[in-house]
Amino acid sequence: MQRLLMLLLTVLAGVLPSAAHAWWQPDWQYRKQITVDSTPQGAPLGGAAGRTPLLVRLHTGNFSFDGINEKGADIRFVAGDDQTVLNHQLEAFDPLLGMALVWVDLPELADGQRQDIWMYYGNQKAPASANGQLTFDPNYTLVYHFDGAAGAPPRDTTGNSNNAQTPMAAAVDGVIGRAAQFTGGAPLMLPASPSLAVPAAGAFTFSAWVRADQPAGEQLVYARRDAGNALLIGINQGVPFVEVNGQRSQPGQSLTPAAWQHLAVTADGSRVTLYVNGRATSSLAASLPPLNTPAALGGDVPAPAVAVAPAAAEGAAANGAANPAAPAADAAPAAAPHVYAPFVGAIDEVRLSRVARPAALILADALSQGSESRLVAYGTDEEQSGFGFGGLGFLLKAVPIDAWVIIAILVLMMVQSWIIMIRKSRNVARVARANEQFRESFAKVGQRLELLADDKNLATRLEHASLWRLYRVAINEIRTRREQGADTSSISAATIEAIRASLDAVRTKENQLLGAKLGVLSNAIAGGPYIGLLGTVLGIMVVFLGTAMAGDVNINAIAPGMAAALLATAMGLFVAIPALFGYNRLVSRNKEVSADMRVFVDEFVTRLAEVHGETQAQEAAHHSAARASAARPAVREPQPAEA
Repeated sequence: MQRLLMLLLTVLAGVLPSAAHAWWQPDWQYRKQITVDSTPQGAPLGGAAGRTPLLVRLHTGNFSFDGINEKGADIRFVAGDDQTVLNHQLEAFDPLLGMALVWVDLPELADGQRQDIWMYYGNQKAPASANGQLTFDPNYTLVYHFDGAAGAPPRDTTGNSNNAQTPMAAAVDGVIGRAAQFTGGAPLMLPASPSLAVPAAGAFTFSAWVRADQPAGEQLVYARRDAGNALLIGINQGVPFVEVNGQRSQPGQSLTPAAWQHLAVTADGSRVTLYVNGRATSSLAASLPPLNTPAALGGDVPAPAVAVAPAAAEGAAANGAANPAAPAADAAPAAAPHVYAPFVGAIDEVRLSRVARPAALILADALSQGSESRLVAYGTDEEQSGFGFGGLGFLLKAVPIDAWVIIAILVLMMVQSWIIMIRKSRNVARVARANEQFRESFAKVGQRLELLADDKNLATRLEHASLWRLYRVAINEIRTRREQGADTSSISAATIEAIRASLDAVRTKENQLLGAKLGVLSNAIAGGPYIGLLGTVLGIMVVFLGTAMAGDVNINAIAPGMAAALLATAMGLFVAIPALFGYNRLVSRNKEVSADMRVFVDEFVTRLAEVHGETQAQEAAHHSAARASAARPAVREPQPAEA
């Protein structure tokens, strides 16, 4: 039984979060495990992504926001070695709303591996260390999070200061925080800075999250023109395309209207590739021309007014005067420029790079930045002492008061049942060992049945043996009859049966002692799950009632209460399952002891009949005398004479 209880405790310890083997710095009280999983069980990338700005999305479903600085200044990210500090940037942090968006500079993202990083927090005196210029590698020349106010130009996160030249007309909820809204008006103009210049056959990467609300016609998402050269990225009837100096990619995967999708274009000097949701959909065997002018986001670059040269105008007039009959068709008409419609929708997380980003990084961005990321998994929170508190603590905080009452009752039942199991297990073990010792001593008695009765040392050693108590009762029955004048050297069958009856009475009392309080375990087995189920039902009722009153059907609003309500059922099972195993084990041990007592009673009575029982002749004579006495007529007493 003790081994069984130790096994249960070991399993329970394995379920609880493991203790931390190392801690980065003692000033930080808490930490949270974050796993980047590029294995087939997570999000395979098909190659190494290299240095990656990883989005960590915190909300009340995976983080409790307890113990953290109200502005997130104490957040630190440390690699799995608990030594290397990783750069990070806070795009958004609101503990009241229970949400945070953090970019973490992951030095290396390989394919087919699981790597852990730790988010440390819980140091109110820690200064802010978030820095976007260090989080994104120097090859990023422009990064817009659109986290500023509407009416202000978007600001560049990198150290290049490539802020937009025109303000953002409106902001909406994006796939990552806020996004820029485009309603068909003027585009956002990007500066013509040296860091954004593209040399001839240079490398380049554009990536963004795009939501096309009205994908009809030809719309431009990104445009850059310079002296007849052009790089255009847009959609044609909902199908993305990239165009370099009039050479356009073949149609590929179309965009879903009014849905966020990841769009990227890379150029490595010989080929331009278009990606949709991290997958290459089409490409061009072309190199980029030199581009040094301002670019446009959400529309085409505004073209300046084209003025007609005076010499050309005079020549045309002279030609017309010299040959008035010349048809107008002979004059070469000017080619009308192609007109693109402005983009209608929203754009979020725009990035420009001076290098061609690998396909694995494009896929990692598409998989990790969406609302449902299979690349990033969030573990439990840990205190510095090493005991997990985040998931379990968050669960316990969501338990309603009525469920706490049920859980308290179950805890009392659990403690009571475990105490009974431990005590009963120790008692039956002592009885079994003492009975074994008595057996060894009784085997040497032979025909001297009273040999052990006066051994005080033996009585002390065998005080827990139920067989010893049966033996003393039997010997006491024999000696009591001897003291009353009975001839114990020749005991009748009736006397032997009387002694057996006394032994059976004692054996029954011993069985009752062995089975005492086992009914408490039966109640724990049968009642524990039902009591836990009662707590679950009450908890779910409270959750649905609160949800109905609040009018919020968000899964994050009801999931904690549901999980907390199910905790009552789990607690009921945790009461019943150990009690079931313990009860079965105790009943089995009690049956073994009871069988030993039954065998001993039969053995002692048989040996008593052998040693002190009447012979067949004595028994026959005894029965004959009894029959004669019964047949002899009764003698009438003389009646007194009448006066």
